[in-house]
Amino acid sequence: MIRDIETRMLEVALQYGRYKANAYGFTYEAVRYTVDRSYASSREARHVTGGEVLEGIRELAVSRFGFMAKTVFREWGVQRTEDFGEIVFHLVREGLLSKTDSDRPSDFASGFDFEEAFVRSHDWLDGFAASRTDRA
Repeated sequence: MIRDIETRMLEVALQYGRYKANAYGFTYEAVRYTVDRSYASSREARHVTGGEVLEGIRELAVSRFGFMAKTVFREWGVQRTEDFGEIVFHLVREGLLSKTDSDRPSDFASGFDFEEAFVRSHDWLDGFAASRTDRA
């Protein structure tokens, strides 16, 4: 019996208990996005690194959630890039993703700062801050 991916992510979330099912689903999707992007640029299938996955996560989060990404991730229990490493390795243990012998959860350590990647990097904040100053 083949279960749909959403059901499987819910099962994984319940099994590990630390992150919401949406965190698992988004991370799974971000890995697929990163692999697809890598294939499109090189025209060959290859393994992607933790750093590449983090960049894919950042890009997908910014496009999907914009300046709310940090808040969304916090609601899901994700507050640092190491959390994504744990999620990836939970998905590996459950057979939903694969890894090489050299892959480690530490590959996701200190990948990027959430505040910088999802809040301060948005140009609209400068305009918003300026307009509030003008009103004061």
